[in-house]
Amino acid sequence: MKTVTLKGQPLQVTGVFPQPGASAPLFTLTSQSLADVNLGKFAGKKKILNIVPSLDTSVCATSARKFNEAVAAMPEVALINISMDLPFAQKRFCESERLEHITTLSAFRYPLFGVDYGVQITDGPLAGLLARAVVVLDERNVVRHAQLVPEIAQEPDYAAALAAVRAP
Repeated sequence: MKTVTLKGQPLQVTGVFPQPGASAPLFTLTSQSLADVNLGKFAGKKKILNIVPSLDTSVCATSARKFNEAVAAMPEVALINISMDLPFAQKRFCESERLEHITTLSAFRYPLFGVDYGVQITDGPLAGLLARAVVVLDERNVVRHAQLVPEIAQEPDYAAALAAVRAP
């Protein structure tokens, strides 16, 4: 198990976090319309997986907004925000924030996503939620960048993720 912190307090995270050069684990998650969506839906595109505990927190909302703005001029990139939030809450968030370049997917039906991606929090006040992470995939779903953010209350390294998605 890995450890991340929440305001300095350690939280255990289970699973195997993807590493650059590895093939990304396949997944099926739930869309805002309650449909199942798998990684294949984004075939041929580079992908930014912005994995967050909940869009109802300021840091998670900020990361969604910043990545949404960054990919606005990148039609070849799919921005996928993944959390345990219910699809209804994700939809409300995107509508209220006017986020048009983001796909939100919920792991509420598929909790093994957290284990498969090494982001499942197993203890503490956030047990059952996903740790903050960013995984960038190329068009063939090979991991090009992976950051498990060590402190959940901190934002991810946007520059590194965007550099990875811009790389040939």
